Amino acid sequence: MSRAVAEESPVALTRRARKMYRVLHEHYPYAHCELDFETPLQLLVATVLSAQTTDVTVNRVTPALFAKYPSAADLAGADRSEMEAVLKPTGFFRAKTDAVTKLGAALVERFGGEVPPRMKDLVTLPGVGRKTANVVLGNAFGIPGITVDTHFGRLVRRFGWTDEEDPVKVEQAVGRLIPRRDWTMLSHVLIFHGRRTCHARKPACGACPVARWCPSYGIGETDPEKAAKLLKFELAPGTSPS
Repeated sequence: MSRAVAEESPVALTRRARKMYRVLHEHYPYAHCELDFETPLQLLVATVLSAQTTDVTVNRVTPALFAKYPSAADLAGADRSEMEAVLKPTGFFRAKTDAVTKLGAALVERFGGEVPPRMKDLVTLPGVGRKTANVVLGNAFGIPGITVDTHFGRLVRRFGWTDEEDPVKVEQAVGRLIPRRDWTMLSHVLIFHGRRTCHARKPACGACPVARWCPSYGIGETDPEKAAKLLKFELAPGTSPS
């Protein structure tokens, strides 16, 4: 952490963090959960499947998965080889088949086949940690939650909001800076920014809307034209590059 950030008062840090969030929210007003779902169960399963693969890949697989196994009971009773065939494109499909069938069984046995809308219940399910639980709570139930994935953790440390590495401690530290009502959107906005601009290896500092408040400005490309070429945008289905 830079000396300037280390000497920043708690009040100044809170003001800076909230300013950065407001600007990023204005920059990504369309930020949202990039996993396709219609029910809490679908989002829970999709989030579990998203481990070590992209949301785009998961979204290609889940329509067939949910058509074949629409309920928790269906997931629990699935034929293993048939589910593996559906999940194969996501990678680690054998482990993911185990995870999804066990998840379905636990939901049936302990929650009547329904996804519980409480953190303390969700984290008892096989394969579900706080990150997955917060995704489900925030997006399926409208209960504010901070999703600390690799993008979120990287950005808040670069922003100097915290130097914590442990996801739970990151969640707690950032939760003290940003109002609870904004936690879910904050997660979307930072994940969008991490995927599109503030990349892990070569961030586009010169094209960053919050560069003036970022203590890490300069670790990536600062020339505006060169930085603009580093920006990544995902095309909507059915569109093509101009």
